[in-house]
Amino acid sequence: MTANRSLAAAIKPYFEAGPLGALALGMASGTPYAMIAATLTTRLAESGIEKKSVTAFGLALLVYSFKPLWAPLIDRGRVPVLAGLIGQRRAWLLVAIALASAAIAWLGALDPTADLALFAAAAVAVGFAGATLDIVVDAIRIEWLRADQMGAGSGMTQYGWRMGSYLAGAGALLLAASGGWGLAYLSSILLFAPALVAALWLGEPVRPPAPRSGRGLGAAIRDSIIAPLADFLARKGAWIVLAFVLVHKIGDTVCQLSVRLFYNDLGFTKEEVAFYDVSIGLFGYLAGVFLGGLLYKRLGLAGSVLLSLVLMAISNAAYAGLAIIGHDVWALAAVQSFENLASGIGGVTVGAWLALLCDRRFTATQFALLSSAAAILGRAFSSGTAGALIESLGYVNFYWLTTFLALPGILIFLWLWRAGLVVADDSVTPA
Repeated sequence: MTANRSLAAAIKPYFEAGPLGALALGMASGTPYAMIAATLTTRLAESGIEKKSVTAFGLALLVYSFKPLWAPLIDRGRVPVLAGLIGQRRAWLLVAIALASAAIAWLGALDPTADLALFAAAAVAVGFAGATLDIVVDAIRIEWLRADQMGAGSGMTQYGWRMGSYLAGAGALLLAASGGWGLAYLSSILLFAPALVAALWLGEPVRPPAPRSGRGLGAAIRDSIIAPLADFLARKGAWIVLAFVLVHKIGDTVCQLSVRLFYNDLGFTKEEVAFYDVSIGLFGYLAGVFLGGLLYKRLGLAGSVLLSLVLMAISNAAYAGLAIIGHDVWALAAVQSFENLASGIGGVTVGAWLALLCDRRFTATQFALLSSAAAILGRAFSSGTAGALIESLGYVNFYWLTTFLALPGILIFLWLWRAGLVVADDSVTPA
């Protein structure tokens, strides 16, 4: 009975209004990313584009890393007319979804073999729209959640993100096989609908008033850009935390941006990738998200984050094993399921930590800074050199390299923990 009550208590937060809203927002956030990550790579590889050009399209994802440049506008700016009708955050949500829908439709209508430069421009447009949507989604879901819901909310955001990514990724592959890429891209736009329903249901989030130092351009810059950064950097250990955020995902990011190219070279068909990677792997991710929530409660913030970092490093090494085995659908399922399990745990634990670091007066700006910093080195490295490294090292050594790149993040976090610089979460009670 005690075990049943403990399990029920662990599950209950996932069915509260805030975390359910985070689920819908996460689905919207994952959709544009999927269309220019896994799906785009498959489309380019299928068209016969050389590896160096395919991995260079990772620059479209690099746009996500520059979110802090326009996050202050979304944090403080108001959409004319619309903000007065439905609120500042929800107005930006509607605008961002409209931009993402238009960019995805444009990308789907183009032929990469006809004009690769125009196709690249459309991919960057999807990246910009998706990054803008991310800024809004992260701000709203953090502001919808209470402090004690942050772990569950982070988990539900990850569930939603993976659902959106899965439906946009696997759905696009299956629809492209029967109806063409244009239909596949257009269909993904429907995945934005749950976020709009959630925004209507939960309403405009309530947050503390942001500081106002006066009128004019100088005051606007101080209030929207300088104040959020000064607030964060004034905290003890802020620079070390930023160093951790910069390097902790570099190995995982470099690894994942090349995975679909890897599968294509191993001879896996679109149908095999859709089933054994995306579909079966999805269950591993869902299990990881739930397990991440339980570990967050049992091990505490620091312990659960450290465990997730170690598991993500091991998952990179598993791809080297798959490269040795070759075309084997069950090996593909096992490797991808483990990677998704590790990613699910990490998404909950690290995501909850980053959210707790944000001052709700500056949610959009500070979380954009942290989340974009988390992937910028990996995306820049992968976009610039990953294709050449694969060709020179081979897949086995390349994936061993991505495992090695995960080690600095683990070491920095251990230092932060020993120095007492990991922010405590009062809602977490270690076992």
